[in-house]
Amino acid sequence: MSDIEEASDTLAEVNLDDTHKPLTENLESDPNSSLKDIVVTIGATVPTGFELTAADEVKEKLGSQSRISKDRGKIYFEISVEKLSQVHRLRSVDNLFVVVQEFRDYQFKETKEDALKDLEDLAKKLPWTNPLKVWKLNTNLKKRKTKHKKQNQQNGASKEKLCDDGGKDRANQKDADKELLDHAQNTPSLKSAEQNTEKTQEMILAADQSDGKDEFLNITGNENQAGDCKKGEVEAQVLKFRVTCNRAGDKHCFTSNDAARDFGGAVQDYFQWKADMTNFDVEVLLNIHNNEVVVGIALTEESLHRRNITHFGPTTLRSTLAYGMLRLCDPQPTDIIIDPMSGTGAIPIEGATEWPSCYHIAGDNNPQAVKRAANNICSLLKKNQNKESGTSWGIPIDTIQWDICNLPLRTSSVDVIVTDMPFGKRIGSKKKNWDLYPACLLEMSRICRPGTGRAVLLTQDRKCFAKALSKMGHLWQKGHTVWVNVGGLHAAVYLLKRTLERAGEKRSYW
Repeated sequence: MSDIEEASDTLAEVNLDDTHKPLTENLESDPNSSLKDIVVTIGATVPTGFELTAADEVKEKLGSQSRISKDRGKIYFEISVEKLSQVHRLRSVDNLFVVVQEFRDYQFKETKEDALKDLEDLAKKLPWTNPLKVWKLNTNLKKRKTKHKKQNQQNGASKEKLCDDGGKDRANQKDADKELLDHAQNTPSLKSAEQNTEKTQEMILAADQSDGKDEFLNITGNENQAGDCKKGEVEAQVLKFRVTCNRAGDKHCFTSNDAARDFGGAVQDYFQWKADMTNFDVEVLLNIHNNEVVVGIALTEESLHRRNITHFGPTTLRSTLAYGMLRLCDPQPTDIIIDPMSGTGAIPIEGATEWPSCYHIAGDNNPQAVKRAANNICSLLKKNQNKESGTSWGIPIDTIQWDICNLPLRTSSVDVIVTDMPFGKRIGSKKKNWDLYPACLLEMSRICRPGTGRAVLLTQDRKCFAKALSKMGHLWQKGHTVWVNVGGLHAAVYLLKRTLERAGEKRSYW
């Protein structure tokens, strides 16, 4: 049996209709499936500079050792398929893909034609079977998430309507929510309604409405039912795909577009899929870094850092970068963690989500920023709202407007300070930073506990920060520095430890 036939037959046996059972139950319920025994390699893109932090999280939460790629911003680790849902809950990764095959030392031919011909031939030799199984199961996970999200939105709309009408007690509201939930789960036309919502649902429904083998072999015409529970015949649908090539290195005789075009053409001939650059179901990744070549299938449609923030500002920090900064300071239970220049609250919100045993404070001098942070906190509360009672458990976070140089906090009352300092580009200016940075460090040293306090500070204005820190050596001891890429800017994350010396009165150092 050829590789494509094996992949097709196996995917045809995977049951994706039962969206109410955990993934492990779905795997165990099929005696003919050995999916739970499959071990695959997952690739993850992470904020540049935080590869070690991401590897530590993978070790802690999945028990897997990670390998950091030569291409900065990527890690690789092995998992069993039953842990796929846990991978999506990692906080430090941006995008995920399952590795089809990796070549540590791929020898490219010297001429462009020969090199591209090799890539075409490579597409027919790759072990697609297990990665396609993982892609199919990943589709099931996204289907459940989309359906639950839609039901929650319907429940929220129902609750708002009841509140607007007034006079409805909590018991009636519960009954209405339960009735709406049952209706959403039992209505046969729910899937057809979902088809018009977004591309993710279109992909999932296309996968459900046709047999897996029909999709991969592109059999035309009317086929038999996709599962035992479906009656009648459905029209076979062809998967749409695209190839994305990410290339780095100056020794290649071809461009990224050349590689994507020729490799994509070979994939299309092999699977008989339909190429579509925008509305695609499957995204095949071709990552080339010097002589390292990795072929994968994307498991995320958008970055996982888009999880907490709904109200953005001009310099909103990515949640994955915020997580990396928080993890650097090693938060302990009962720690008081503040972000004195929080903007839209990305760092405190990420902290309250991942470290609920600490108390987080988001502060800023800009009233509009404080308002955005409050709105983001409200959005997170709604997200965590109990589906049945309609009440929120709350999160340990608060927001306040204040002056960074005169914080309304007692001396030595804060355990950890984590903040994204003004770069002097979109916010503030380089000139103002020469006065702002030393004043900030002095006020931070006042509120931070001597001996045990920590600060993790992100800035792109490294020259100004280094000068300010050099004058504060008696108050702050610099630990290690993480070099990161923030929106194309080369920035640094500094880990500082508070010394035992008491902070004196404010004075000018220039």
